[in-house]
Amino acid sequence: MFSTLYAPLITFGISMIALVFLTKGKMTHLALDQPNERSLHQTPVPRTGGIAIMAGIMAGWSLLGAPSWPVWLGLTILILVSFLDDLYNIPVPLRFGTHFLGSLIFSASVLANSYLSILAATIVFVWMINLYNFMDGSDGLAGGMALFGFGFYALAAWVNKDMNFALLNMTIAASAGAFLFFNFHPARIFMGDAGSIPLGFLSASFGLMGWQRTDWPIWFPIMIFSPFIVDSTITLLKRLFKGEKIWKAHKEHYYQRLIRMGLGHRNLALLEYALMISVGISSLFAIHGSGVSQIAVFAGWGAAFIMIMHRIDKRWAGKN
Repeated sequence: MFSTLYAPLITFGISMIALVFLTKGKMTHLALDQPNERSLHQTPVPRTGGIAIMAGIMAGWSLLGAPSWPVWLGLTILILVSFLDDLYNIPVPLRFGTHFLGSLIFSASVLANSYLSILAATIVFVWMINLYNFMDGSDGLAGGMALFGFGFYALAAWVNKDMNFALLNMTIAASAGAFLFFNFHPARIFMGDAGSIPLGFLSASFGLMGWQRTDWPIWFPIMIFSPFIVDSTITLLKRLFKGEKIWKAHKEHYYQRLIRMGLGHRNLALLEYALMISVGISSLFAIHGSGVSQIAVFAGWGAAFIMIMHRIDKRWAGKN
């Protein structure tokens, strides 16, 4: 048992070594993120950081005897296909097909004999997978969400004395922390689809697992990752109502607008970290409170997000 406590440290070390390797010499040209209409960077940047993140996580998990086979299988499928997409830009139907397959495998394994629940969970998982990918567009943003999101998962599990699950989550946070050394502005490497797609899957699957293990109420994962969920979901709905092609690359996310209005990658990341920490702390305290206090936290942050988005919309309209 004592050796398992080192799992996050081993994860951090393996990820750091892999990131150093991937940012040196010829490895920097293995897969390059070329600027496009969605990008906020101006020059090509390696997008292989996800391989380092996942390598560290797998190394840490090998000490923990975890997690369940549906997580391993779904994660492996998503990592392999996403890395191929980073290298070769595979067709969209194949990419989305694997998102559904990985999500369905996990949902069917934990929600057996409830077809409606399996379908609903699969759709939620696919959305989480893709929204995490959508939000991976600014230096330090997606890595920070993983660091704080899974860090708060770990704290909630630890408070409930679910030590193994806490360590599983802490290894993910540790790997994200190593990645941020190379991804905070100015980024030397991006995580690519091989990082963002599996992290989206893990945010949903571990959120559901924690609820089933009674570590937290069902709303807790939604709140913890709400800075990403709200931005992506509202942006998608707005584009949908305007009749725009929602599958096309764009720069309409709220975080993208803030950078384009002059905030900059570094300041945006720091503001988002403050938001993630604030949401996480308030949610962590609320999970053991009364039903009224839980509703108050959920409603309060909902109102706060509405005010933040309204303010950004007004400034954006004035700029344009």
